[in-house]
Amino acid sequence: MKITKGLIEQHIHGAFGIDFMNCNVLDVVYCSQLLLKNGVCAFFPTIMTDDINKIKERIAVVKEAQSKQDEKMAQIIGVHLEGPFISPNKAGIHEKKYILPLDIDLYKQIEDDIIKIVTIAPELDKTGEFQNYLLSKGVKLAAGHCETDDLSKVSQVTHLYNAMTSFHHRIPSTVASALSNNNVYVEIIADSMHVNDEVLKITFKQKSLDKIILVSDALPMAHSKETEGFFAGQKIYNKNEKLVNAQGTMAGSSMLLCDIIKNLVDKNIMTFENAIQCASSNIEKYHNINNTLKVYWSDFNRIEKTELG
Repeated sequence: MKITKGLIEQHIHGAFGIDFMNCNVLDVVYCSQLLLKNGVCAFFPTIMTDDINKIKERIAVVKEAQSKQDEKMAQIIGVHLEGPFISPNKAGIHEKKYILPLDIDLYKQIEDDIIKIVTIAPELDKTGEFQNYLLSKGVKLAAGHCETDDLSKVSQVTHLYNAMTSFHHRIPSTVASALSNNNVYVEIIADSMHVNDEVLKITFKQKSLDKIILVSDALPMAHSKETEGFFAGQKIYNKNEKLVNAQGTMAGSSMLLCDIIKNLVDKNIMTFENAIQCASSNIEKYHNINNTLKVYWSDFNRIEKTELG
């Protein structure tokens, strides 16, 4: 048996049939209880592109849920706002009709101190004023759903390789900048579907280990018996654990962080110790989180129990 610190999930849309874009306060609280049992000590409910009033409502729900938490739950650190300030050219599963320009006045309509991470398309901020404003508020900026190679104002890249300009040996890209700039953290969805296994191996050799953040990008269908459901205004299907819409566009993942660690270790893509660092210690340092959860693992791939202190 191996004992590790608790996992920290900074990109998760829901799980156990609970959708953070369409649930009540008690649902979020219940989800946080189940996440703790799956080794997660802290998480950032991720709110995605939608009508601006809906986003504001969702932020309020998460904030109220946070006020109802106790030590038997994975702690809500803050909201990760993925959109609506992204590029329509790299929308992915996000509904294009709700994408907004990078305008400070629009952001102020949903602004709240619980927002800790905002994923944006930096190339659409022509003057840099939008990014400067968010930085002045202590928000961590992430480049995602974008077409930029300029990462000068962001501290991370959202789900590397997905919904961004890909690596090309002659053309600048988000991927090349993210891999070559070790001032920038990179999120990776290492479920072997969002990123190919050989690409994962290359990435883990190229990128400094302390700048890699494993995320699940889990959808409500993760750890649920549901084989199809609605997400981002459209029907999502589970095709052999790959979650896609009717057009085959990938949505989030059907895995949680504990499953992703098992996937990496079972395939010898990453050692158990390194996977834990990328799913715990790196994020703890990045967000200055006090992590007191102990996770007891059997055979490096199954959680036996969790306890505080």
